[in-house]
Amino acid sequence: MNLGIRAQGSKNMVTLIAALVMQTPSHVAVRQVATHWTLTVDGKPFPVKGAGGNGSWAMLAAAGGNTARTWGADNLESDLANAQKAGVKVMVGIWLGHKEQGFKYDDPAQVTKQFEAAKAVIQKYKDNPAVLMWGIGNEMEGYDQGDDPNVWTAVEDIAHMAHKIDPNHPTATVIAEIGGKKVPSIMSMCPSIDIIGINSYAGCASIYDRYVKQGGAKPYIITECGPPGTWETANTPWKRPIELTSTEKEGWYEKAYTANVIGHPDLCIGCLPFLWSHKQEATATWFGMFLPDGTKLGAVDVMQKLWSGKAPAHPCPRIAKLTLDGDPAVDPGDTVTAHLLATDPGGDPVKTTWTLTGDGSTPGVGGTTEDVPDAVAGAVTTSNDASAVVKMPTTPGPYRLFVVIRNQHGGAAVANVPLRVRGAAPVEMGGKVHLPFVLYSGVSSTLPYVPSGWMGSAGNMKLEMASAENPHTGSKCIRWDYTAGDGWGGIAWQSPEGDWGDKPGGYDLTGAKKLTLWARGRNGGEQISFAVGIIKSNKKYADTAIVDSGKHTLTDGWQKFTIDLTGKDLKRIKTGLVMTITTQGQPVTVFLSDIQVE
Repeated sequence: MNLGIRAQGSKNMVTLIAALVMQTPSHVAVRQVATHWTLTVDGKPFPVKGAGGNGSWAMLAAAGGNTARTWGADNLESDLANAQKAGVKVMVGIWLGHKEQGFKYDDPAQVTKQFEAAKAVIQKYKDNPAVLMWGIGNEMEGYDQGDDPNVWTAVEDIAHMAHKIDPNHPTATVIAEIGGKKVPSIMSMCPSIDIIGINSYAGCASIYDRYVKQGGAKPYIITECGPPGTWETANTPWKRPIELTSTEKEGWYEKAYTANVIGHPDLCIGCLPFLWSHKQEATATWFGMFLPDGTKLGAVDVMQKLWSGKAPAHPCPRIAKLTLDGDPAVDPGDTVTAHLLATDPGGDPVKTTWTLTGDGSTPGVGGTTEDVPDAVAGAVTTSNDASAVVKMPTTPGPYRLFVVIRNQHGGAAVANVPLRVRGAAPVEMGGKVHLPFVLYSGVSSTLPYVPSGWMGSAGNMKLEMASAENPHTGSKCIRWDYTAGDGWGGIAWQSPEGDWGDKPGGYDLTGAKKLTLWARGRNGGEQISFAVGIIKSNKKYADTAIVDSGKHTLTDGWQKFTIDLTGKDLKRIKTGLVMTITTQGQPVTVFLSDIQVE
């Protein structure tokens, strides 16, 4: 019996020692010798080679990568475990609020709550051996001058705190390109930021020269790069972006890496292309280095060669050209013939798939969620490896024809061409959504509708989109304060942001029966009204339905509320939710969560 106890104790001690060893952090440092910067891990140079995204990190490591980037900490426990298993480090993203999504950097309560959330993440994971650095925020400075001192003060406070409680990992912050006053603001206001992360696409090859010209002296990492973005490319006459083939995109990844990592190793300490996965952003294939089914594209082959110096044994197929017979704009029901010129470098057999889809007209802003357009069943009437005949729908509007070529070794190439069926489309709108369609949940990080249409006494309102005060589900809820005892306040959730019917946008909610949400008051007795739609038909781009659920009295506990959408014309809803507070002689605080169309 004593031997059994001694053996069990020994086993427990081994387990404890193993756990302690597993949680020994790497010592990561940013070192400068003369004018040359180097990142080191446990004293050894560590050039950052990897990508952003949650695709297979084992595949990333096998291709020669050593780093994965995340944007937020919601799944950090599993992310770090997966990274450790794959043998890669993680640039840990700590998401900071965006003003266009309702965050107010001049609100001390919101900023303090954000600081505490960041501190909790760093405190919890600072000893994890998979952590490489803390990526504090992503494009939270906005897309204009980027010189709001409130933003950079909040970033500096988090970075200073991170260094204080975690001396083993450097800090970074990530900006959208380097226009305006972003770089000078960081250099002057964020001494605790060690590394500047830069997201750049078409202009990535010139980052170094522009960075130095703006006074950039901290080391930088290219934290996103790839083909030209939708905002940087040519459009069709009907205002849809024209996408490069996956083969054409390969050169953009190589150019970004070569110009920065290879061309200027004195300041550029790494490159993390976007996206080591797939994502619907304008199309399902624009930025992804993989197809939705996990098949790799040529961008992966390019990065493998750059990371490891070795080209893959079985490279992806290559597309030389995708062309059409005649005009891409046709009459309803016409046929279109497309021709493909493609090869497989290894001479292996390929499988070619053609698909016609809708082509939504409302892209997300700053990478926000977009819905995947539906495929048009039966549209491709005949096809082979070299051509396809497509019978176009009778419904006017934009469409897109995709072709995917796959080989037998898990590689593919993809291309598409925008098409249009002539005629006046009934509405200009975003793609038809898949139900349920979430406007906000307790784990939301992006919003399809932005709560940007403030009405009434806007100066008396505060909106916090990530309150941790007794959330209904997940870790967050919305807190809305009306700080006066008289007047009224309202907020319209808009697509696009800030629009009252002058711009195309919105979503096709056809098929929905109701919008549901949960709400509670701070004390009980608060009065609030909900509606879907607010823009009337006198505007060019109106809501096709306006449904008001009337006034509701809240309790101090969570209640479910429903707006009946049965039988309503929902093909273009620009304003997904309208909420109005009625005061009763004193300030009002309400909380909302789990808002969705069903």
